[in-house]
Amino acid sequence: MRAIHENTVIQIDITNACHLNCANCTRFVGNHRQPYFMSLGDFKRAVESLEGFPGRIGIMGGEPTLHPQFREILTLMRDMVPKEKREFWTAGFKWGEYKADIHKTFNRERVAFNDHSQASGRHQPLLVAISEVVDDHELRELLIENCPFQSSWSAAITPKGAFFCEIAAAQDYLFDDPGGYEVKPGWWRREPEDFQDQVMEYCGSCSGALPMETLSDGRGGRDGHAPDMMTRGNYEKLLAMGSPKAARGVEIWTRKMTKDDLPEDWNPRSFRDFEAHNPEDYDGRQRPVDLDTTSCV
Repeated sequence: MRAIHENTVIQIDITNACHLNCANCTRFVGNHRQPYFMSLGDFKRAVESLEGFPGRIGIMGGEPTLHPQFREILTLMRDMVPKEKREFWTAGFKWGEYKADIHKTFNRERVAFNDHSQASGRHQPLLVAISEVVDDHELRELLIENCPFQSSWSAAITPKGAFFCEIAAAQDYLFDDPGGYEVKPGWWRREPEDFQDQVMEYCGSCSGALPMETLSDGRGGRDGHAPDMMTRGNYEKLLAMGSPKAARGVEIWTRKMTKDDLPEDWNPRSFRDFEAHNPEDYDGRQRPVDLDTTSCV
């Protein structure tokens, strides 16, 4: 596993609300009964806790622009973080309204724009629990230790604390788990041996370490209801917690995996085969669809 201080970026997840409804969303949108919105105080503490972090600081969601104090958050970002260390992820909600603020705050190459209108958009179904799929304990530990998501994605901060992995951060909120590390200066200096408590808490319920095919994201819900794929244990937990998406129906993963299922060249999923920083980057391809709405799923 990768030490937290080796991350190229640490995400501050300011909300898990979104105007889209992607299948198998990496932040589990659609499964929450109520979204959260990080307070300005929590956001400021999150940034302060990353003083000295050698990588960059990202703002992410959900869809960050749904936050009712989005402009105030951007002001804090400009005041507290050098521009070359700022990053931003968005699906383009009210892009016309916020474009100037976004460009004022972030360098163009540090804006990741994905409105999920592309037919090529795909997600790995992260609610397939490795603990339900791999019975061999040693193999399961080996896979988790070498999880490609943990080695290439980001650590994260939510209103419930700091986490070694952004998927763990999203999962903690989804399942009302115990929360992350205290958001204080230097929390990000942890080596792998220092965050094994979070590995034990979250990794067993995730598929990130599994070699799986990716599934269509349903173009953000534009193609109608696309059920999430998950294992039965996670499904039953979500039903018991009142997940709206689980109540509408899911696809249950039942296949077990052994060492014979491990391909030598496994490479985790990507959203699309090109990079976008704004809507104009879609020129010559399928145009993005305007889903300018204030509804949250």
